[in-house]
Amino acid sequence: MKVLIVGSGGREHAIAWKVARSEKVEEIFCAPGNGGIEEYAECIDIPVTDFISLADFADNNKIDLTIIGPDDPLVAGIVDVFEERGLRVFGPRKNAAIIEGSKSFSKDLMKKYNIPTAAYETFDKAEDAYAYLEQCSYPIVLKADGLALGKGVLICYKKEEAMAGVKAIMLEKQFGSAGDKLVIEEFMTGREVSVLAFCDGKTIKTMTSAQDHKRAEDGDKGLNTGGMGTFSPSPFYTDKIKGFCERYIYQATLDAMKAEGREFIGILFFGLMLTEKGPRVLEYNARFGDPETQVVLPRMKNDIVEVFEACIDGTLDRINLEFEDNAAVCVVLASQGYPGHYEKGFLIEGLDQFKDRDDFYIFHAGTKRSSEGVVTNGGRVLGVTAKGTTLKDARDNAYKAAELVRFQNKYKRNDIGKAIEEI
Repeated sequence: MKVLIVGSGGREHAIAWKVARSEKVEEIFCAPGNGGIEEYAECIDIPVTDFISLADFADNNKIDLTIIGPDDPLVAGIVDVFEERGLRVFGPRKNAAIIEGSKSFSKDLMKKYNIPTAAYETFDKAEDAYAYLEQCSYPIVLKADGLALGKGVLICYKKEEAMAGVKAIMLEKQFGSAGDKLVIEEFMTGREVSVLAFCDGKTIKTMTSAQDHKRAEDGDKGLNTGGMGTFSPSPFYTDKIKGFCERYIYQATLDAMKAEGREFIGILFFGLMLTEKGPRVLEYNARFGDPETQVVLPRMKNDIVEVFEACIDGTLDRINLEFEDNAAVCVVLASQGYPGHYEKGFLIEGLDQFKDRDDFYIFHAGTKRSSEGVVTNGGRVLGVTAKGTTLKDARDNAYKAAELVRFQNKYKRNDIGKAIEEI
């Protein structure tokens, strides 16, 4: 098979790495790719938003399967464009990807179908949001309705913070048009867990659990980021909790989408909060999580291309997903200043020490190749993933591996997976 992967981040590198291990695949392309993906794929200089050029490339090069990585093209309808051309593509159509593209849509869906989530209200005028905040109890959560690179969520502990947040999101457009509408919801407490699932429209098969670390600084302080590291599995995601979620959240969501005429085929990401009252949905995503993918796929035993094809063909019920009985931790190496201002173009050293390893891996996010070698080209630069018999072993291994990499202005959190040690 010839496979095309659309995207350029750590998630897409992890997908390319996994696809390259499929016996069904001979050739891999990635558009636009990055400095690490080039190890497995021929990188094509086509933006993820240029649907026509991407479809033309797939058509002209007889691509057998295209895998869409990022949220933006999915929400904008890239899958519809490919399907209209008769091209085989993995990912939800535009009318299903709205489950991530609009938080107000997803909240209304959960309310309508009794899927457990936080209480909320939706606003399209700042003055109405201000009035609502006058009678709220705090803390409270503000969410920009649209896509905001994982950063459009503000936790406000005081009314003054919430008022300033409404101004930043709705009036100053800190997250662009994503803030045209605002969701204000109750603040939930508990352990967060991420669960990714394959879907074929009627059958849903969940992967092993993971936990992300969104804040930029140790101790979950600082600004929200796209993710500073993950571990898998979550020790807090018990068989009892999994059973509850399978009955009242996972299948219920897939059935709700089908009932709404929005059949979901692709990856459905469940961001969960394990509250005292039981699991609640924090958010949905319509694609692989980043950096959750970097700890989930290394533990997956299946040929991922077979699973992708089963989702497209509606035969996912015949697939038995299997994962290694171990653990994995991913530590993101970022550029100092991220998610704010940061510099690019610094040479990365130590990458050669990750070649042909089966105990730790390096997934490129913000990198590119230059005449000097691989250089930094983004806020989140690399994801260093290591496996271990236990979560503690995996954490120790990941931090040791992270020290093998050097570049100017390198920054990382030092407490990824530290919650493990509290058990």
